Amino acid sequence: MILSIIIPVYHCEACLARLHERITQTINTLNGVTDYEIIFVEDCGLDGSWETIEILAKKDVHVRGIQFSRNFGQHHSITAGIELCRGDWAVVMDCDLQDRPEDIALLWQKAQAGYDIVNARRQKRQDSWWRKMTSSLYHIIFEWLCGLSYDPQVANFRIVSRKVISAYNTMQESSRAFGAQIQWLGFATGYIDVQHDMRYEGESAYTFRKLLHLAIEVSISYSNKPLRLSIGLGITISFCAAMASIWIMIQALYWGIPVEGWASLMVSIWFLGGIIIANLGIIGLYIGKIYDETRKRPIYVISKRVN
Repeated sequence: MILSIIIPVYHCEACLARLHERITQTINTLNGVTDYEIIFVEDCGLDGSWETIEILAKKDVHVRGIQFSRNFGQHHSITAGIELCRGDWAVVMDCDLQDRPEDIALLWQKAQAGYDIVNARRQKRQDSWWRKMTSSLYHIIFEWLCGLSYDPQVANFRIVSRKVISAYNTMQESSRAFGAQIQWLGFATGYIDVQHDMRYEGESAYTFRKLLHLAIEVSISYSNKPLRLSIGLGITISFCAAMASIWIMIQALYWGIPVEGWASLMVSIWFLGGIIIANLGIIGLYIGKIYDETRKRPIYVISKRVN
């Protein structure tokens, strides 16, 4: 069988040689793997990652390199690797060596037990408290809005079969969220527990702002719950307003209490105006997504390839 290793690369120049060495050592121990390829998808970073990939490709024919024309994002990089891989199985992992290449053997072994997808579940994440908190917040928003149960200890590190690869390649929406898309596909899924190492160099490119943007992007792309929530909120406010109106009329007609309160009236107007604008914003996001999909632009653009 052919095994593909897909690695999105962004500002990881110092990691790549060591990553390649450890992956090669691990693959050579796998029973049943007759050939393999290591696909580095470089997301047009500003360091020397692409030059390092070219050097590795010259030394090792198993290394394939892809460079985007501009920065498209990690999940688009994964998409490119999956669409272009030749393997019967594909492993997706990060480039910063927090995913241990030696654990590929555990994924492979578990997959041979009859699973189409095997996810690596990180134990004792070696991230800062801020990174853990923002990541947990992202998964909470994702679960709540999308209605999918998602283990926050599972990231992109997993192995998938050719059956899953073929199904994934039929998903052509421009918004990409690898984990969410794989989970939506279904298939027999297994888990293994793995050690999570410290980042080899630098810091994660995922800031809180980027994680929040990704959460909103995924929620709008894979769920209509925000629209349903806005409808429910509108009905609730209308009901409360109707009850308040009835109560005010009862006070005025039966008890002779004068109806005053310009301050409360203005607050109500501002409150309802904010709700209306927010709901229009939600609708606008969905319309924008529809517009993006109708343009039929490519999900990514490749500038260079090696091997």
